[in-house]
Amino acid sequence: MLHNLEKAPGSAHKNRKRLGRGPGSTDGKTCGRGHKGQNSRSGAKRRIGFEGGQMPIHRRLPKRGFNNIFRKEYAIVNLGDIVTCKKIDQSQPITVAVLAESGLIRNQKLPVKVLGEGTLEAALTIEAQKFSASAEKKIQDAGGKATVIQ
Repeated sequence: MLHNLEKAPGSAHKNRKRLGRGPGSTDGKTCGRGHKGQNSRSGAKRRIGFEGGQMPIHRRLPKRGFNNIFRKEYAIVNLGDIVTCKKIDQSQPITVAVLAESGLIRNQKLPVKVLGEGTLEAALTIEAQKFSASAEKKIQDAGGKATVIQ
């Protein structure tokens, strides 16, 4: 089995292009760079987006919008997802660790916010950093408890 393995066709080592080796090689003299000009010189490189000195498109177009540096980002979980998740034992308090273990949140470093999307019949005890007003109302109406943690 292993003794008759072969390289895939076309995967063999390809020789580099030998430049400046006479007129018969088709890459002699100017070595495929043409005559004079910016790209014929050694060390000639142009940055990404360079348009030959013309004002580049990223500078011609106006800036739009802004990034709020005070924005707080949350890992979001819907009540409906907690109810339908089969990996969560609903008789126990549902913590951030339980949500992460079940795969409902990916990044445990972000604070968790529970949103009120979905229906809730069972009384659940949920611990999270933040709750939406609708989520808190649904949890309390079902006889559960929404605990805010830091």
